[in-house]
Amino acid sequence: MGKGLNAARKLKNDRQKFRWHDMTYKRRVLNLKKRTDPLEGAPQGRGIVIEKVGIEAKQPNSAIRKCVRIQLIKNGKMITAFAPGDKAISFIDEHDEVLVEGIGGAMGKSYGDIPGVRYKVIKVNNVSLQEMVWGKVEKPVR
Repeated sequence: MGKGLNAARKLKNDRQKFRWHDMTYKRRVLNLKKRTDPLEGAPQGRGIVIEKVGIEAKQPNSAIRKCVRIQLIKNGKMITAFAPGDKAISFIDEHDEVLVEGIGGAMGKSYGDIPGVRYKVIKVNNVSLQEMVWGKVEKPVR
């Protein structure tokens, strides 16, 4: 480690070299989030429902969380999204167009006791899923 009057360049270069050990710096500079993210860095994405699936909750809970498999329109990638709300899955049919967003887990990962599910459904055929669950609007016929 240089300590002299002319050591600024050495200190700066060393500091830059050691920044690569910081995982958040490395992921940001190399754009690793955008490369692996199915939504490609976007906050929300539209997709077509392929099938309904039930995913078992992690221990110590025992429940079947209602989810849907979705094929994204922008790139054709398949993702699994959670349908939040009581009887919310009944408002989602196959071949419906849905809008999904991140479920809110730490660092973009899955949330709560739902293993491997990173997204949740917020709209079905351009109508809010939550308002359909609450009974404020009816599902449109396409």
